[in-house]
Amino acid sequence: MTTVLDELAWRGLLHQTTADEALPEFLATPGRVAYCGFDPTADSLTIGNYIAISLLAHWQRAGHTPIVLVGGGTGLIGDPSGKDAERQLLTRDQVDANIAGQRRIFERVLDFDGPNAAVVVNNADWLCDLGYIDVLRDVGKHFSVNAMIQKESVKERLHNREQGISYTEFSYMLLQAYDFLHLRRTMDCTVQLAGSDQYGNIVSGIDLIRRDMQGTDDGQPRGYGITSPLVTKADGGKIGKTESGAIWLTADRTSPWAMYQFFLNTADDDTANFLRWYTFRDQAAIEAIEADHAAAPHQRAAQRAIARDMTALMHGDGAVASVERAAEALFGGDVRGIDADMLDDVFADVPASTHASALLDGDGASLVELLPDTSLAGSKREAREFLRNGSIAVNGEKVQGDQAEARALTRDDLLHGGTILLKRGKKAWHATRWG
Repeated sequence: MTTVLDELAWRGLLHQTTADEALPEFLATPGRVAYCGFDPTADSLTIGNYIAISLLAHWQRAGHTPIVLVGGGTGLIGDPSGKDAERQLLTRDQVDANIAGQRRIFERVLDFDGPNAAVVVNNADWLCDLGYIDVLRDVGKHFSVNAMIQKESVKERLHNREQGISYTEFSYMLLQAYDFLHLRRTMDCTVQLAGSDQYGNIVSGIDLIRRDMQGTDDGQPRGYGITSPLVTKADGGKIGKTESGAIWLTADRTSPWAMYQFFLNTADDDTANFLRWYTFRDQAAIEAIEADHAAAPHQRAAQRAIARDMTALMHGDGAVASVERAAEALFGGDVRGIDADMLDDVFADVPASTHASALLDGDGASLVELLPDTSLAGSKREAREFLRNGSIAVNGEKVQGDQAEARALTRDDLLHGGTILLKRGKKAWHATRWG
């Protein structure tokens, strides 16, 4: 029988578990409850954060119940893991706004209806009601400072005198352990899912549960942990970190076009992993795509599958169709067929310049005069040469013929009332904005 552990293992998403012998048998019964925590440091999440969400999705698809824990309480403190300096503390309003922004992502990946419906909980609901003395007596007494300072994220900061670590961040692991205890008490949650950097915190939570349930002989497990590896690209680089910034999971931060293009440009060496991490296709389907890709890498079958699946998941099938229509128009030269919003997304990262629309009146704006003010020509002489050679296109249409040097832009060239796209050769685009 295939279990969620088998599923995660073949996808390369299983790093470590606690109670290796007992856990598979425990998971053979459907309906087990697991949670994964998310830090509300922004109003969206990145494709790197998506790996943790996918753990919950695979958990749910295996017949178990997922809990999304949003850190409305711990977000006021900040997890020191992976940080080499103190976080800037967020206000409660900022944390609440970030939680609201992230929730729309969970709703696209997880099923919130049915017998094993996903649940979102906010640890502010219990952490913010705890008394300081109660925490010290009931939680703090179970933690050894000697063990806490051996935690990698703490030890690194302690040895760096300039940075150090505050008591606030030092206490974070107590709060995370208490989260597991609270969910074990109130929602029969027996498993925590997380990245491998959280393994120590998971074990602390399981130990706290064990101590709390000491003397209770009900035959039930105290708790288990399942971690995924900290995934990277084949070259060792971080996933989703680009020159223009992170790849986010919501359209207000990363457009469907930008997301699609990011995955379409996945390096061949990364496609095997990305197919397993970023699609829910089964093993046979993925192996078939890999075979097609190996036979004709230039057709980018693997990259297209990843791009389509992730864009559809985050933005809907309509967004995929719109992006692919825009791509066909762009590379076919018919950019007039791209709608206004998509046009802005497609050409968001190309060089651009702003010009007075009055220049388009009368005889229009001469390309010989205009091109040196763009990224496409360095001088009028170079502009004339490019025009004579047929190297320049206006809105995808080549300027050629005997009168090429006399070509001027007019209001008839405007796309959606404000943009004219110029291109030199096959790839060098420049967007002129008129207003």
